[in-house]
Amino acid sequence: MPAKRLTHVGPQGDVRMVDVGLKPVTTREAVATGEITMTAEALRLIRSGNVKKGDPLQTAIVAGIMAAKQTASLIPLCHPLPLSHASVELTATRRGYRITSRVRTTSQTGVEMEALTAVAVAALTIYDMVKAVDKTMVIGDISLQEKRGGRSGHYVRPLARRRDGRTDGAAHSKGPRRAR
Repeated sequence: MPAKRLTHVGPQGDVRMVDVGLKPVTTREAVATGEITMTAEALRLIRSGNVKKGDPLQTAIVAGIMAAKQTASLIPLCHPLPLSHASVELTATRRGYRITSRVRTTSQTGVEMEALTAVAVAALTIYDMVKAVDKTMVIGDISLQEKRGGRSGHYVRPLARRRDGRTDGAAHSKGPRRAR
């Protein structure tokens, strides 16, 4: 098996955008997840609908979808892609929210970066809307859980033990629950 190489680095170590012009157009999909944890007071405010700036959960969903659509403007070497689907789901957890993004396209390159960007921006939006009450919020565990399509085929993140001792992985997820 040949050694894997960085596709955004040229032979002399120069940074470059990958030429996808000769790649076939295929349907591609990516799922990414992450989480935001916060104090009990911040959770109480969100879940009771009493955040002064408005509903951070619905705002985070819209922000995540918008971010997926603008990924090429944020990440310098990403290709602008025509997305056919982008969604963000929030799942209430004991200490915050689990964020899941699913993005699809029919194109010559994948949508992993769009899914990861959607998760990150959704988490940052919650932080922004609740930071007056809790500056100790933690955003973390942002990762690609699954991707389909393209030359590398289907990838599912293996079940992994997280820093907090819980397990994580797309192959073993229980699916989304309604946030609040």
